[in-house]
Amino acid sequence: MKIGASDYDGTLFRQRTIAAEDVEGVKKWRAAGHKFGVVSGRDYGMLMPQLKFYGIESDYAVCNNGAIIFRADGTPLWQGSIPLKVLAEMVKEPSVDRSFHFAFSAEDRTYLYHDREGSWIMREALEWDFPIVKIEERQILSLPQIHQFCLGYHEASEADATSAVINVKYGAYVQAYPNGCSVDIVPAGVSKSKGINKLLELMNWQDAEVYAIGDESNDLPMLEAFDGFTVDTARDAIKSRAREVYAGVGAMLASNL
Repeated sequence: MKIGASDYDGTLFRQRTIAAEDVEGVKKWRAAGHKFGVVSGRDYGMLMPQLKFYGIESDYAVCNNGAIIFRADGTPLWQGSIPLKVLAEMVKEPSVDRSFHFAFSAEDRTYLYHDREGSWIMREALEWDFPIVKIEERQILSLPQIHQFCLGYHEASEADATSAVINVKYGAYVQAYPNGCSVDIVPAGVSKSKGINKLLELMNWQDAEVYAIGDESNDLPMLEAFDGFTVDTARDAIKSRAREVYAGVGAMLASNL
């Protein structure tokens, strides 16, 4: 048995769709007895309706950059936690304040405030019927267990700079990953590679070989850990770190079937 592990945005989901070739590649992979799942920075509730819409069936989901892991039926297997006091401090950072949303991911919903022009959170939540709870800053310390804090910017350079600030000042508690124009902040020690390893342990799949594919900086931990692949639309900096470049997820799965 082999484990297919694909990033979503920019890898499986490109040009605002999932290609028919990729859907067919996943079907053939699973029909051969292998497992397939998405390893994404997205919340589970914003990911799974889209996979279902495009006809992708999965055997697991590692969401929020490895900060929460789900079985195929949506049962949570494991979840990380960011101290609420740390979140309350981070939102006061000048570079964080320039984000056009503050999105706090819990197990079954996202808590949102500070959303301004440019934010995509409410748009996607309405499109895919995902629960969003609007809050105010004073309510941060009353939130339930939060495993990811997401920011958004107009330029990728802003996301890179903010990630660097967060990692220097709060690195004992969190890890910030730039992801295009987003910043995904998760508990310290959490990454996509750690999430996959935790999945393998919890599902007793340790003997399976992992075939990982991604296209952004937050995918590098899993590409490096599993000698992974990328897609032809990835940046050259990502391509240089990948074992091989494919036209899409379906092509990677077919080549390694």
